[in-house]
Amino acid sequence: MTIPYTVIGGFLGAGKTTLLNRWLRACDGVRMAVLVNDFGALNIDAALIESSAGDTVALTNGCVCCQIGDDLSMALLRVLDATPPYDAIVVEASGVSDPGRIAQFGRADPALVVDGVIVLVDAAAAEAHARDPLLADTLQRQLKAADLVVLNKCDLVDDAQRERLRAWIAHNNPRASIVETAEADVPLPLLSGLAMGRGPAGSCGCGRDHSHRDAQHDHAHPDADPAHGALFETWTCRPEGVFDAERLRARLKDPPAGLLRLKGTVRTGGATGWSLIQVAGRHARVLDAPAPGRDGAGVVAIALRGRLPADALAALFDGSSSAR
Repeated sequence: MTIPYTVIGGFLGAGKTTLLNRWLRACDGVRMAVLVNDFGALNIDAALIESSAGDTVALTNGCVCCQIGDDLSMALLRVLDATPPYDAIVVEASGVSDPGRIAQFGRADPALVVDGVIVLVDAAAAEAHARDPLLADTLQRQLKAADLVVLNKCDLVDDAQRERLRAWIAHNNPRASIVETAEADVPLPLLSGLAMGRGPAGSCGCGRDHSHRDAQHDHAHPDADPAHGALFETWTCRPEGVFDAERLRARLKDPPAGLLRLKGTVRTGGATGWSLIQVAGRHARVLDAPAPGRDGAGVVAIALRGRLPADALAALFDGSSSAR
């Protein structure tokens, strides 16, 4: 059993700490270990703190925050040795570090699987930072590592500036998904494959079952927050066919344009007869999985409203392996 490993990067002041605090407050039933450089910068909500000792803060929701210290690998080993194991590990990279290098720890350890690299960009300051020859290389390396770019503080810039920033991000990383936000207010299912997996197959992670027993597909909001519903939409289906795992894996290496995240369980011809599929940015995985129970196969995808590649997803998941 592997533990999802997520890296949050971005330059100083981009909103990483705000995003982490939102995530910690929303951890409903998910025990998450967060590795940070500085507790003071994180400023954990006092109502969440259960106890603290040395370089560890235990939270009331079962999560824990640990200071990295001088050696990330040692901090990871301490978390991986925990009993019971944590459901997920999130690392907040320092503002000047390369999140891609930190993500390599997740690829090197068989106990971990990279769930995504999230990079925040300060919309109000990024253009000035990008013009600074001392900062430009750091910003470019951060962007190139990203699966999801959170263009934050968009309430502080005009439409023309947002368009320039989107073009700059796309130039540095054409394959990264871009989400525009204020106050780092990102729906949890966009950040975590675990959040997408909560609830029944076909659930978007908000705790409601959007699937239709007598319909192939359903469109719904990925979050209970109406503001999120205005920005994002989901596509769900319950594929009835049997898929070839290798062909599906090959198809998902180049996922449909506009897709932010995808997760599901489908019937395959593998060792267990079922496969778990996940897509986050450039990372796509098709892994053997146990049978999902009475709900059967189910897939959910999230995209920006108006950019959902519904036809491409239907073509990918309708039918059986003979047509794939």
